[in-house]
Amino acid sequence: MKYPVHFKPLLLAASICSAFALTACGSDAEHGTEKPSTGAVDLAECCTPGDANFPKVGGNLGNQNYSTLAAVTSANVSQLGATWLNRIEGGITTGTNQSTPVVVDGVIFIESALGNLIAVDGKTGVTKWRWETPHGVITRRGVAVAKDLGLVYTLAGGNRLVALDMASGAVKWTKQYPGRDEAGFVGGVQKVALVYHDKRLYIGTNDGSRGAAFSADAETGEVLTTFWGVPDIGERGADTWGDAPMEKRTGATPWIHPAVDPELGMVYWTFGNVRGGSSQDGSSRPGMNLFANSIVALDLKTGEYKWHFQSVHHDIWDMDNVMSPVLADVKIAGVDRKVVIYGSKTGMFYILDRKDGSAPLGIDEVPVKQDARQATWPTQPMPRQGAWTETCVVDSPLGGAIPGAPNRAIPNYKLGCLFDPHWDEPVLSFPGHGGGANWAHMSFSPDTSLVYTGYGNVGAAHSLSEASNGLRPPGTYMTGGVVAVDVKTNIVKWNKPLPYSVAHGNGILTTASNLLLIGQPDGNLLIMDARDGNELWRFQTGAAISASPITYEIDGEQYFAAYAGGTSIPYGDSAPRGDYLWAFKVGGQLPPAATPKPPVVRRPVSGSAVDGAALPTPNTVFLGRVQNRDNTPGAEESTAVNAMTPTWMQVPVNTTVTFTNPEGNANIHCASQFFEGVFNFKLAPGESAQYTFTQAGEYFYNDCHSPRPTGKIVVTQGAN
Repeated sequence: MKYPVHFKPLLLAASICSAFALTACGSDAEHGTEKPSTGAVDLAECCTPGDANFPKVGGNLGNQNYSTLAAVTSANVSQLGATWLNRIEGGITTGTNQSTPVVVDGVIFIESALGNLIAVDGKTGVTKWRWETPHGVITRRGVAVAKDLGLVYTLAGGNRLVALDMASGAVKWTKQYPGRDEAGFVGGVQKVALVYHDKRLYIGTNDGSRGAAFSADAETGEVLTTFWGVPDIGERGADTWGDAPMEKRTGATPWIHPAVDPELGMVYWTFGNVRGGSSQDGSSRPGMNLFANSIVALDLKTGEYKWHFQSVHHDIWDMDNVMSPVLADVKIAGVDRKVVIYGSKTGMFYILDRKDGSAPLGIDEVPVKQDARQATWPTQPMPRQGAWTETCVVDSPLGGAIPGAPNRAIPNYKLGCLFDPHWDEPVLSFPGHGGGANWAHMSFSPDTSLVYTGYGNVGAAHSLSEASNGLRPPGTYMTGGVVAVDVKTNIVKWNKPLPYSVAHGNGILTTASNLLLIGQPDGNLLIMDARDGNELWRFQTGAAISASPITYEIDGEQYFAAYAGGTSIPYGDSAPRGDYLWAFKVGGQLPPAATPKPPVVRRPVSGSAVDGAALPTPNTVFLGRVQNRDNTPGAEESTAVNAMTPTWMQVPVNTTVTFTNPEGNANIHCASQFFEGVFNFKLAPGESAQYTFTQAGEYFYNDCHSPRPTGKIVVTQGAN
């Protein structure tokens, strides 16, 4: 097996005039010296590509998700077939599965929805051993393997790190980290893939009020270094929170695994959105709010701060660009650059020099709309090349093409763009906190110099009334695609729409033969041409794929593997679940799984279906009222998302439905059907209107008084 030669850079002194100044760098190749190549399993260098092994989530320390294996090509990919299937938990069809498999020395290590860790023979698919957790079920995203120590590491309930023997699965030791009110607390330890390098583990934390990016001794689990996303008073960055008390300085957890560059001696962490009492309300935390929404470079051994770049200042939209950073060595404007590719929920890549955080392709602070009540920051960083997705919603007339543009606005919302402020009235913007790349695992191919990511089209409405991070409007179409961006220029090479969002753990693998693999929420595993995005092959795995495909080699044969388990993001319970670990090779003969019921692409309304004829007032919708348990309207006027009674009615074709604005309401209410526009009633208190449904289908509608209340009429061909 032949691997590319890696050169040690010559660090040249540079005068950095601004955060975005260019710096020069060279290579020892100019002086006739070179470093010996290492294998992927050694995890010794940032960017050694996958080979016979694919030893970590992301493939290598630089999270490139790339392999030199090239036996499967566009010429023979049609002969690719499944060679084995392992239902790792015996055939379950429930649970949250977001773990990506890794393979070392022909053995695949995969975590299950039940919290267990399973080792599988990569050639035969036979389970070699399984560790069954006694610590309960948690969501995990991938193990770390230390071949030199003979250990594989996983996370478990109760803030536990578990080290197991690679060969047998026997527990070697368990380290439990303290809870939030105890000394030594580092944060919630789950949902984060583990990273191993040089007898250290790099572990992120998630979903808590505060969390650290920390390193631990891989032989004991003892914490070695910590860096908190929210600094304590007096620490670096603490002055970016105004005079907010510490209890309002929350969030900024590093809930995705980092990238590591041993040559530069740095680890690159991404930190999530600020909360501060509310992720939507920035009024009590004026300032940039570091280190939320930031990539931070730390010294690999000491944990010392080196540099940071904040992609969203004073976030009030949950637009954290927390996905795993990708390292790449490319030539920009004729100069060899070591870059880190960061982002992007915002639909844009921030390409930074990984030595100092400067921007070789330019990033400007651009003025954005302001609202003093939100203490908004006056500018936001924008790459000069722009975004690779739309950043504003588009207002298309009802009755036009269905579904229309992927960034089409739901009617009656106040329309906005990325970084538009909000207050008490919902403002609809794009790509939204559930869109863009979210936490999709990206891939970089040194053959094409392209970085690839799956993304979602899921606009969001923000206001102070949202209980979580923003409202993904019911009835919106949640689609997506794959985009390829030239790292040398930050310009889109190609963009392929897909029928589903592929932004939540849907990782991409690329190979030296220019194949690109990605799984969809409908269970289909796709192979595309990495050069142009054209589809070459697909296979039905049986459940939604929320992990990265991998490739490896045994006895001279190239295999691909994919784990189809399913998750609720963003399609809720409609996404098919399972425990399918598949392997593929040229000549594989296993048939695909039965096609599951596909996910519901439109964001659902609140509540469950009720028979219109069985309602207390048959076939009648009451506007602006929350539905009681007995399906009668609530006593008070409301703008809640479920303020339609009922929210979901089912009737046979040719049924006439009455829409009523109750007399006790103070405001005019509407029933605006979208996107077909077959009715759009505007009713004063006490008024009613009727519509007869002559065609079967699904009819969403919302309210002009507040667009948040949304209902749906499902019309069937026969009796309900």
